[in-house]
Amino acid sequence: MKLILSLLFIFGTANANKQKADLAARFEKVMKAHPISKKDLGLAVYSLDVGHNGQGQGLIYGLNEERDMIPASLTKIVTAFAVLQNLGPSAKLQTTLWAENEPVNGVLKGDLVLKGGGDSGFVSETMWFLVNEFLRTGVKRIEGNIVVDDSEFDGIRTDKSRDPVRVDRAYDAPVGAMSFNWNSISIFVRPSQAGSPPTVILDPIDNGYKVKNKAKTVAGSASNIQVARRGQNITVTGTIGESATEAVSYKNIDDPVEWSGRNLVFFLGQRGVKVTGKVVSGKRKMSMKMLAKADSKPISLAVLDMMKFSNNYVAEMLAKTLSVHSGKIPGTLEDGMRVIRESIVKIGIPENRFTLINPSGLNRRNQMKPVDLAKVLVEGFNHFPTFSEFVTSFPLSGLDGTLKSRMKEQEGWIRAKTGLLSGVVGLAGYAGRKDGSHRAFVFIFNGKANDGYSARRLFDDLAMELVQL
Repeated sequence: MKLILSLLFIFGTANANKQKADLAARFEKVMKAHPISKKDLGLAVYSLDVGHNGQGQGLIYGLNEERDMIPASLTKIVTAFAVLQNLGPSAKLQTTLWAENEPVNGVLKGDLVLKGGGDSGFVSETMWFLVNEFLRTGVKRIEGNIVVDDSEFDGIRTDKSRDPVRVDRAYDAPVGAMSFNWNSISIFVRPSQAGSPPTVILDPIDNGYKVKNKAKTVAGSASNIQVARRGQNITVTGTIGESATEAVSYKNIDDPVEWSGRNLVFFLGQRGVKVTGKVVSGKRKMSMKMLAKADSKPISLAVLDMMKFSNNYVAEMLAKTLSVHSGKIPGTLEDGMRVIRESIVKIGIPENRFTLINPSGLNRRNQMKPVDLAKVLVEGFNHFPTFSEFVTSFPLSGLDGTLKSRMKEQEGWIRAKTGLLSGVVGLAGYAGRKDGSHRAFVFIFNGKANDGYSARRLFDDLAMELVQL
């Protein structure tokens, strides 16, 4: 029996070594076809299949895998892992409405408090649900202010760990415990007749924003629309063909408190509820009674929003939620990052091997070794209570998220997170194979900005190579 086991071990080891050599040769061939220097690359590939072909789990390919590298948005993999490990996939957050007095004959005397619970996915649908529940109190008139309680998180809207340059795009949205529609406004531009201005529609419909429509509808189907926001002024310029499809742009807002409160007033007004006061910032009094509440979707879906679309706003909201969950109120991003780092240390990666200061990766000071990020992928795959939600959150090749138009030749066989900064490209996740085996991989490029597109093509080819038997 011992002889048989020894022979199986020897055979398995030889077979595993052969597969490693074969993968290395195939990767070498792919890399030679792309103009990227190996010194700018950090690659790590793990087998995820215990006993598969005698191979077991372990590193099966590495190139500069121990080098400290900027991961960009691959950082969100670590954030997703920490959130699911600490909160669990089914956790929910609450947004609530409170008042000091009971309504009498349809009139609520005094303030109505909107208290945020850190729900990154509090959107128009959720606001509608909250207002509908509130309507069951019979209120038709609120003789007081709308007080927005944002105290669950600190008041820092754009953390110092972000890139210091502010832009008006949705990915740079401010954060707050009371937030609405990802703290962004959607601007839809539809063509009209040639020679006339196009139609501009805001979602949500918010009278606080003023649109300067300087655009023009022209003949044809080409679209060249630009949208800019400064304060509460939105300027639309450029041209759109009269047969062009609708153009959409997403712009962040400045103040989550005012934004959330003003939209609550609008949604109440749509249901016939008059508010006599104004929107102000404040805190719920302990003596107040809850009149309505809206639960968030499970936290696993917030993780999915972050991962599929590389949403920086959601990453920071989740980091502050981790801080609150750990017992710190108001929650801070710095404390949330402490929880994230501790989650990585718990799986055996010493803290002196990495630097993580921002949960979205929107900072060049974040650094990880490719082999350590790959270990996070392995641990996430092996942790039964959360592995399904963790793996599901990754974009699918050729189908959705940031991979919707990439690697269509292997549609659905690669689940991977993308990363992109100037001079930084990343791709990391899982590759499935038709024999039922799986691979975890991390590909990072840190080099010249002009080589970014070539690095992305290289990584797509390497990932597709992992799918091949």
